[in-house]
Amino acid sequence: MRRTVEFLFTRLLRSRVGVALGIVVLVLGVIGAARLVAGPGDPAAGLSNRPREPITTVDPTTGDDGVLATLAPPSPSTRPGELTPEQTADRFALAWLGRPGLTPERWHEGMRPLSSAALTEKLAGAEPEGVPAAEVTGEVTLRPRSTTFVEALVPLDTGRLRLELVAPEGRWLVDAVDWEQE
Repeated sequence: MRRTVEFLFTRLLRSRVGVALGIVVLVLGVIGAARLVAGPGDPAAGLSNRPREPITTVDPTTGDDGVLATLAPPSPSTRPGELTPEQTADRFALAWLGRPGLTPERWHEGMRPLSSAALTEKLAGAEPEGVPAAEVTGEVTLRPRSTTFVEALVPLDTGRLRLELVAPEGRWLVDAVDWEQE
């Protein structure tokens, strides 16, 4: 026995293997002692079990914290005495449709008071014969985007006219025209 103890202290514990074994025994001893002190663990606890309820990081009563707001869009504002966006869209659609035999000059004159300067310039080369519809078939539908910008949808006999209206100074003007064929 004396030779074994002497061998342990003189050769084995002075080598790298002996030091590594000593550290492993020490770590296992600490872990074993910690488990004895802690007592039996709950087998249901741990990361393998899923929570019964969703994990929340925000109080559900706080409100919407998303990027896209679910609030109602603001209602368009109109200067007193001016046309509403619906009236402007309806009158512009009627002027845009025109009537048979209308000259391009008279057609442009009919739309000019209801159009922005940018749209008037874009429509400069357009002809009334190029309009692909003949009559309005329903009510104007508005999609308010802000107090000074709305999108108006006008149902026509062969499709739908989409108008973008702006009111930088409270007077609604059509700024863009798009045709959606059915």
